Amino acid sequence: MQTIRKFEERVLQLSRGDAPEIVGSVHLCGGQEAIPVGALAALNADDRVVATYRGHGWALESGITADELMAELCHREAGINGGRAGSAYVMAPQRRFFGENSIVGAGGPIACGTALAAQAGETGRVTIVSFGDGAMSQGALHEAFVFAAARQLPVIFVCENNGWSELTPTSKIARIERLGRRSLGYGIAGVTIDGCDPVAVRDAVAQAAERARKGDGPTLIECKTVRLWGHYNRDIEHYRPLSDKKDAAAREPVAAACAKLLGAGLCTEADLNVINTEIAAEIDAVVERSIALPGPDPATARDHIYGSRASTMSVAGEMHEEQLTTIQAINRALRDELTSNPKTLVYGEDVGHAGGIFGASRDLQKEFGATRVFDTPIAESAILGSAVGAAIEGMRPIVEIMWSDFLLVALDSIVNQAANVRYLTRGEFGASLVMRTQQGTTPGSCAQHSQCLEALLAHIPGLKVGLPSTPQDAYSMLRAAAHDPDPCMLFEARALYQTAGTVTLSGPVEPALGAKVRREGKDLVIITWGTMVQQALAAASALSDRGHDVAVLDLRWLNPLDEEAIASAVKACGRVLVVHEANQTMGFGAEVAARIAEQLGAHLKAPVRRLGARDTRIPASPALQAALLPNADAIVSAALPLLNV
Repeated sequence: MQTIRKFEERVLQLSRGDAPEIVGSVHLCGGQEAIPVGALAALNADDRVVATYRGHGWALESGITADELMAELCHREAGINGGRAGSAYVMAPQRRFFGENSIVGAGGPIACGTALAAQAGETGRVTIVSFGDGAMSQGALHEAFVFAAARQLPVIFVCENNGWSELTPTSKIARIERLGRRSLGYGIAGVTIDGCDPVAVRDAVAQAAERARKGDGPTLIECKTVRLWGHYNRDIEHYRPLSDKKDAAAREPVAAACAKLLGAGLCTEADLNVINTEIAAEIDAVVERSIALPGPDPATARDHIYGSRASTMSVAGEMHEEQLTTIQAINRALRDELTSNPKTLVYGEDVGHAGGIFGASRDLQKEFGATRVFDTPIAESAILGSAVGAAIEGMRPIVEIMWSDFLLVALDSIVNQAANVRYLTRGEFGASLVMRTQQGTTPGSCAQHSQCLEALLAHIPGLKVGLPSTPQDAYSMLRAAAHDPDPCMLFEARALYQTAGTVTLSGPVEPALGAKVRREGKDLVIITWGTMVQQALAAASALSDRGHDVAVLDLRWLNPLDEEAIASAVKACGRVLVVHEANQTMGFGAEVAARIAEQLGAHLKAPVRRLGARDTRIPASPALQAALLPNADAIVSAALPLLNV
């Protein structure tokens, strides 16, 4: 505990002043040292740890050395994350430390994922996840409790209750004296203990770990503790009563432990002074070494955003063709992945027993069992966050989000979690997972079930985004995503689920990239994806009847974008119409048009034109929908002015 205390004291010093060695916000765990020390004394060396952003103590106890952590806080190349993490987002799965998280409460779903992997692999490991009392108001953490309870996951939830929700007293927010009692509402074990007593923490965690290893599910441990300093390094604590500071100083664990040792006659003041002197000298040496280290090479700033894999991969199975609908092709891809890779998990809302509301996973639970294909609570943050944790552990989760609109309640798990893992760990780990959802407009669908969100996620470095437009691509792109080292989002089109076609099954798995020319032409190219591919082909046929030779390029993957295919089409045609179902303003078509203008302007015979849905919300009425969405006739009307230039 004293090592953590001295470490944090020096961090606080280094983060202040006019020219600090540690820049940015730093959240220190002074007063809470007993919790990581006691907790990890009760766990095995291979049990997993997920921490709050106030997690330096957890990182040190998990096995990250003081040199590695201090160098990281000082943003040096030798830091555990090479200066990419800083104070609040340290991550080292190789040391069983699955990370701090600067998103309040976000560690809960990730911990469910590491526990899910342990459960599936029957490893006997448990995961402990810490968070503050303020996080008990977060929806993602609530979802983690529900998810862990439903699956009886081996997770120990530790609430470090220091009485402050950042700058607000928790007593003004939570109308309950003991937050640990909230466990009753989830049907899990719960206890409130003295978090300033490392022995009490150790014993409570040991009991929770025993329950978890026996298959009795999660436990919530509320550790009543104190915060010696402010919420962050530059917090002047103008809001905090002096009485609260005095109470914290009176209860803090290091002084309490010293008093207990002295009272029991186990050591003398001189012994404690020797220990403190040695620790202080050790931390001083760590600081000196860290400050002397070089910073990271700026040339590496864009390294490790994406992983790499072979251009194609051979997978067992004899190639053959079948006539399948798009939804049947997706089902076959899921079945093939479950068959070929025992680490594949398929889950989501109604995915298991019922086989999904559209039938994408029908009969898979019967064939592969409820451990690998299963239903989840209606909890998108828990679904996606757990997939991140499981993927870091080496599992291959394929999760379904029923409607793309539902992604919006769980963007954190995608944008702040999945997309960051590879970059933060400098390529040592990744979140290789597949997120399936469906989107677009069909008759009767309302504004909360019709949005096209591909541009939103294609904007995020670290994610890959694909939109299949044929049964073959529904099969091939899903398998490509399942074998890719990075998180892949597949936006399927509900309107195309019953479209049938010839699908080549088994054989080599293609990479998760590449556009396809759906129709050759030399007068104009329609660049499109998803539902608009068939509309573009119909428009090209109609334009052919008028004597125009029109090509159709299906981008398929928006990230990574096939710039070579775009360049080839632009050079061949000189005229470009970009079409998508999403509303036009700030849609992905704008990015395509901008790149063409910037990089291929010399080959253009006319300015690039875009066509998308009108900039409005989507109504349920089919008649109103038809007035807003592009169709073959609208594409023809948009193309003719370009062709007549």
